[in-house]
Amino acid sequence: MLVSIIIPVFNRAHIVGPTLDSVVAQTHRPLQLVLVDNLSSDNTLEVLRSFKASHEQADFQIDVVQEPHHTASAARNRGYAEARADWVMFFDSDDLMAPDLVERYVDVIERERGCELVCTRGVRVQADGSRYVLPFFTSDLLANHILHSILPTQRYIVRREIYDRAGGWERDVRGWDDWEIGLRLLLQNPKVAFLADAERVTVIDSGEASITGVDFSSKAGQWERTIDTLLANVRAAGAGVRYERLLHYRRVVLAALYRHEGRDDLAEPLRRQGMEGLAESYRGSMRWKLWVKPVVNLLYGHISAGRRGAARVARMVVR
Repeated sequence: MLVSIIIPVFNRAHIVGPTLDSVVAQTHRPLQLVLVDNLSSDNTLEVLRSFKASHEQADFQIDVVQEPHHTASAARNRGYAEARADWVMFFDSDDLMAPDLVERYVDVIERERGCELVCTRGVRVQADGSRYVLPFFTSDLLANHILHSILPTQRYIVRREIYDRAGGWERDVRGWDDWEIGLRLLLQNPKVAFLADAERVTVIDSGEASITGVDFSSKAGQWERTIDTLLANVRAAGAGVRYERLLHYRRVVLAALYRHEGRDDLAEPLRRQGMEGLAESYRGSMRWKLWVKPVVNLLYGHISAGRRGAARVARMVVR
């Protein structure tokens, strides 16, 4: 079974090598690897073309293309246009896949007839070398994706039909783009299977070089637009008021993160917007007044002080 892997690359000539090596090491064949240079200003394109010349084989096809529109989402869409397989994976240019990742995906696909998306566990390696296992859930996927982004770029394979139905990557989304498309994929109600036995993807924290960045306030507005997009998609799909509440709740959490970074000017209007959205979703119920509102306000202070626990509180109060 042919699998297509799409990797956008921008100015990563010095660090893309281990990612490419982890693809070459895959025990499954045939593979198609699509490498998309997003008009890098270093010698990334030369590195990618050299890799193709050195590693392409009959059962390991490599396409190197370019995308002038400078967003990772646009580059992924360009790569998808070159994909020839019925099953597609997206990956990032500084992360690593275990050698058996694709083989295990294919095993599950062939065993669980009718599955349309398979996701796997992952681990993040911080800049200081510490490691932590990333959130992974097999139930209430829509809620857990809103809270934890359980379909990040690197950790799933999807059937082309589901991806096409979801509409592809939004090319101008610059913040939480994988969170946004992940929700649209789940709104298609695909049959999902899981690789739950081990972490088969390693996400490398690249610090300042990360597309996401190391803070929130420097990209204020981008995160809010993504939340707005998700809220519109949830409403259009008729997914239910609970999921709308979770997105209003995410606004409050983002506001608390702004406040933690010393940006009360960004935090306060966003906090008000989130609280107003929550209040409207409860429509004056006593639960909102007596329980949810006080707890969310306490959480706001908790997160503003640099503490964690937003998802745990959400499960208690947002129903």
